[in-house]
This record gives sequence, structure tokens and C-alpha cells, in this order.
Amino acid sequence: MPFRGTTAGSLVAMAFLAALAIASRGQADPIRVEPDAKPSLTATIVYLTKDYREPPPLSLVDKEVKDKGIQGARIAIEENNRTGRLLGQHYDLLEALLGPDASPVEKAKQLLAEGHKLIVADLEASDLLAVSDLPEAHDALIFDVRTSDDVLRQEQCRANVFHVPPNWAMRADALAQYLMWKKWRHWVLIVGKSSADQGYAEAIRRAAKRFGAKIVDERPYAFEAGSRRTDTGHQQIQSQMPMLTQGAPDHDVVIVADESDVFGDYLLFRTAEPRPVAGTHGLIATAWHRAFEEYAGTQMQNRFERKAGRIMLERDYTAWLAVRIFGEAVTRTSSDDSKTLRDYILSPKFEVAGFKGQGMNFRLWDQQLRQPILIAGPRALVSISPQEGYLHPKYLTDTLGFDQPETKCRMTANASKGKE
Repeated sequence: MPFRGTTAGSLVAMAFLAALAIASRGQADPIRVEPDAKPSLTATIVYLTKDYREPPPLSLVDKEVKDKGIQGARIAIEENNRTGRLLGQHYDLLEALLGPDASPVEKAKQLLAEGHKLIVADLEASDLLAVSDLPEAHDALIFDVRTSDDVLRQEQCRANVFHVPPNWAMRADALAQYLMWKKWRHWVLIVGKSSADQGYAEAIRRAAKRFGAKIVDERPYAFEAGSRRTDTGHQQIQSQMPMLTQGAPDHDVVIVADESDVFGDYLLFRTAEPRPVAGTHGLIATAWHRAFEEYAGTQMQNRFERKAGRIMLERDYTAWLAVRIFGEAVTRTSSDDSKTLRDYILSPKFEVAGFKGQGMNFRLWDQQLRQPILIAGPRALVSISPQEGYLHPKYLTDTLGFDQPETKCRMTANASKGKE
């Protein structure tokens, strides 16, 4: 990404080279600052989340992770401060990690009353909307790092909320482009019971129409999951999955919509016909994956594992990226004022690097981050979408998700200025 501005650009370049030298030595040597050197600007970024009750992973291979997201934010704040030391800026991460019975809304009221306007929101959809709708939050800058709900980028969009993770429509389109490139045009869709499952399934239906695929059959997952660890023995699953998929018309791939992670993994190698499984399980579309190592992704993966003691998950990546976006905007504007930062983030000048080979920016019409999406299997990167041959007059990444003519989001605060 080109640096803009002679003085700031030179200093940012120096910080980048210093960080690169540190990475090449494989150790985090601190950048020394004179004891009396006081930062001219201190930006405080709030990380607001709640201990939501989530089901354990289907497979014992995947361990329960209780610190998704926050670990990425912690690494990003260190990176912000490496650059900040050279520019007279300092970044603090205020961690508001709430218990399962606490109210994110009440905590947000307290934080906003204290003047904290820069918020990374690791919140479920209902809490995200409730926080963003607070009168005190009208001038806050809230980065959503958790949700994929299309409705939050469409009918329920908010002018003070920016979305970092790809939404369901982007994920479905990314997957559909790859399946069409493979000429796997005929799909069987298996849908779970939750509202999230239904939301992803609707995105798959939209993608099929958009790219010329055909859903030849659609089936609900009607079995009771039982105990996820003791009652779902392989004999039971081995009988259920062929029953679920048998008798389907001729098809190329089985697409599963199981955002709730109830049964999706069980479909692999158990379908009635020998077909690949894609969607929320099997071949997935994701913002980040442990197998991704292109564009210096390996360095990011290794740095995270040294710090956190585990692999980097998608929410760690989106949280890291949100904090880095704040850092990029503060660096370029020399301000931590939420309105100044918002104007810059929506301007033609803004882009952020995210180890995906190109600068990324936000769509004006729904404040969704444009980004390439990884197509990955359980243990390997398979492809990256947008696929070759899918063209767009402005941004190839706008072939993923809702383009401007399709949007149902109405934010008058985003008058059509700068980038579209």
C-alpha cells in the first residue's frame, strides 16, 4: 500500500522496516523510547464482548476456545504502538469482557458516558443493534467483528456500525464462484433449524440464482442431535446421514447450512452418493484459515501462535483487523475523534492491509469491508475468491455480496462521496 504524506509516510515506513527486522530475528525486541518522551496523542480502543453460551465443537480434535477475538485485538494493539512510538502516539486497549449474565448495553452506556467512542464490538446481533441504537452512541465508531447476518448490512444497517467479517451473502457468493469454476452446477441444500442456518441458506439460494447454479433438492435436518459428546455414536450418524441425503436428484455437491454447528461435520464421507460437502462445513468460505500462508500470512500465523499459544481463528483475525483499522486511521489523521476517523475511513484515501494481497476498504452503501475470501477445506487452502473471470467495473470484490444497486440499506449519513 503506498504511503501518503512525506513526513508521516516516512515514519510509518520506518516503523514497518523496524517491525520487519524484528520478525526476521524471530523475537519481539522492544523499541526503546526515552523515559521523558510523552505521546502527543493517546487513543483508547474499547473491546466489548460477552461470554455467550456456545456449544462445544462437534469434534474432539477442535478444543473449546474461550478467548476468541480478544487475542487478535491484543496483538493488533502492540502493532499499533510500534508505529505510534515513532509518531508520538499511544494506543490503549480497554477490555470490557462481560460475564454471561451481564448486559452489554449497560456497559456500553457507562463506557460512552466516560467518553469512549472507539469500540470493537464482539457481540451477537441483538446486542450489537441495542448498543448501536443507544442515543449516547450516535457519534460512536463501532466495528462489528462477530456477525455475518445479512440483515445487519441491509434493512437493519446502522450509520455508526462498520462490519469487518464477510456476511453470509459474500461467503455464499465466494463459494458459488468456485463451484461454478469447477462446473459443479447442481446442488443439494441441507438446512438446519436455527435462524442463522436459515440466513445462510437464503444466501446460498441467492448465490445459485446469481451465478447460474441450480438447487435440485432442499432438505431440512430433522433429526434430534442428542448429546454432542456421548449419544451420537458413529453407528447412529452412519445411519442418519445416508437417510438424510438418499433419493436426491442427480447433483454435483451437497451444500450444508449449519451455522449452529449441530450436524455439518457428520455429512463428510457419509452422504448417500459420493459427493463433496461444502457450505458451513467441508469446503468453506472464510475470512481467515490456519492453512493460509500467502502474502506473508505465515508470519501472521506464527506471530499469533507465539503470543496466544493456539491457532488464529477467524474472529481473532477480524478483531485484529478492526484494531489495525483504528490504528491506520489515527496514524493518517493524527486524531482520535470519532467523526474525523469515520470521515477518513469512508474517504477515497483509506485502505488497510490484511495479508490478502491488496488494500481493503469499506463499501459506502452498507459499511461492509471489501475483502478477498478464502475457500478452504479442513486442512488446506483450496482457492481465493473472487474467481478469475468474474468482473466488476470498480472492485472485483464487489462481485461478492450485495452490490450498490442491490442494497436495501438506507443511511443518509453516508451521502455518496468518495469511494462507492
